Amino acid sequence: MVGTRNQQKRKIWKTALFFSPSILLLGVFFIGPMIMTVFFSFTDISLTGSSAQAMKFVGFRNFIEIFKDPKLLTVLKNTMVFLVFSGIIGQQCLGFLLASLMRGKNRLVRKFVGFTVVAGWITPEVIAAFMFSSFFADAGTLNKIIGIFGASPVSWLFTFPMACVVIANIWKGSAYSMMMFQASLDNISDDIVEAARIDGAGGLQILLRITLPMIKSTMATTFVIVTLSTLGAFGLVFAMTGGGPAIMTTTLSIFMYQKAFIAYQIGYGMAIALFILAIGILLSLVYIRLIRANDGN
Repeated sequence: MVGTRNQQKRKIWKTALFFSPSILLLGVFFIGPMIMTVFFSFTDISLTGSSAQAMKFVGFRNFIEIFKDPKLLTVLKNTMVFLVFSGIIGQQCLGFLLASLMRGKNRLVRKFVGFTVVAGWITPEVIAAFMFSSFFADAGTLNKIIGIFGASPVSWLFTFPMACVVIANIWKGSAYSMMMFQASLDNISDDIVEAARIDGAGGLQILLRITLPMIKSTMATTFVIVTLSTLGAFGLVFAMTGGGPAIMTTTLSIFMYQKAFIAYQIGYGMAIALFILAIGILLSLVYIRLIRANDGN
């Protein structure tokens, strides 16, 4: 018995030793910054002034100031519009459509389409922002195209800035949804689909009664990840519009940056970061609850 216990202890220590580098990296780069973010959100720390040298604990003052900010409603509306149209609807629907169209196609077509879409995903945000800024510019590609048909040029980034960043974000992020849906659709047996067609089911019935129910878990995963990534999207929007004109494209992530690094209110910015996290967690729980409720039916 003593020998067996000693062997078990050695295994535990060996396991802990092998995992220690990973635990250390997680602590330094993830857990540590999270703890610091929570701590700083309850302080008045700033980049300049007396608070930069001697910060004070202010409790929930930063969070109260968020809800008192007159810009909050507009920023929340911008964030929800950006999230719904570029993430939940745009990336999810386009990703599912591309995955459905590639199903059953030959390997060459799948590789070409996959490479083309993934190329947008791996393109750095600054480069993607430059591409779409050039496309929507006053003398850009889109105005050149509509000019062929006699239409007057439009200042797209000034007149329709939110639509521009939504389109750019859809192009940038649809590859992830496409790959996730493609993997799930490939796992659906063709025999099931053929049997449904023999029974007289149409394309819409197959989609609603067979395809979607069989990929619910993938839908939940992609909804959560796309929602969180879209809520935290910063580089693309900031490089294209900087949150403007005025605050027409200022989302919560842009708002956080403005408060933390332009107004130098680090504590306030960290509070906004936690506010974004809370929204992401809430939406994720809603998605999971809806999926489980449908499974119960």
